[in-house]
Amino acid sequence: MKITTWNVNGLRAALSKNAFDYIKPHNADIVCLQEIKTRPEQINHDQIESLGNYQVIWNPAKRPGYSGVASLYKIPPKSYEIGLRNAVFDDEGRVIQMQFDNFRLFNIYFPNGQRDLERLKYKLDFYENLLVFLDQIHNQGENIIICGDFNTAHKEIDLRNPKENETTSGFLPEERAMLDKYLQHGFIDVYRYLYPDRVQYTWWTYRFNARLRDIGWRLDYFLVSESIISRVKDVVIHEEILGSDHCPVTMVLE
Repeated sequence: MKITTWNVNGLRAALSKNAFDYIKPHNADIVCLQEIKTRPEQINHDQIESLGNYQVIWNPAKRPGYSGVASLYKIPPKSYEIGLRNAVFDDEGRVIQMQFDNFRLFNIYFPNGQRDLERLKYKLDFYENLLVFLDQIHNQGENIIICGDFNTAHKEIDLRNPKENETTSGFLPEERAMLDKYLQHGFIDVYRYLYPDRVQYTWWTYRFNARLRDIGWRLDYFLVSESIISRVKDVVIHEEILGSDHCPVTMVLE
């Protein structure tokens, strides 16, 4: 099974750039999109067809043109659920859960802490509330896969200029500590597990010609339960694929 995650930074904009033509050859069974910034009724039939032979689960934000996630699938889930059962977070359209035989897949767009202390608190609260929910699922004996835009670079290796960004949201100590906490609660960062010393990024600012100069951050992750790490065969960062300020990431699961 192949699962691809991609923050498209506006689904309609990505479609207008024919961005999906680049990921179709990878033939993912599931494609998890974040920051879609649209509602399903704003996408016409031809545009849906252009995504490929997928069915779509939508979770748009209540606020127009903001946030939102969508999960595309060829292998139908046994069931799915929108959100985290918490209106404080669910109004922003950040989570889709899909239940399969051997794991539960979470497509998540984690909040951006920005430069606003209130939004930083919101981001940290989201991390905390989600982890409580995930702990409950682990305690029930289920396997979990989380994919999406975590809006946090975990270690210095995960961004080009760590020293210059020590006080920037996305690399603050309290944000990085949240990822530490997830790893302490039975999750593995698959990419870093497979490639402990490799330097690759998944996001580049549109400013300063950053992508051409490869001045980026690794913000897009797959975290999996420790119990299923042996089933992971590879994780590929598709840094060559354009169409967004993020690039897609694909995990291959046995």
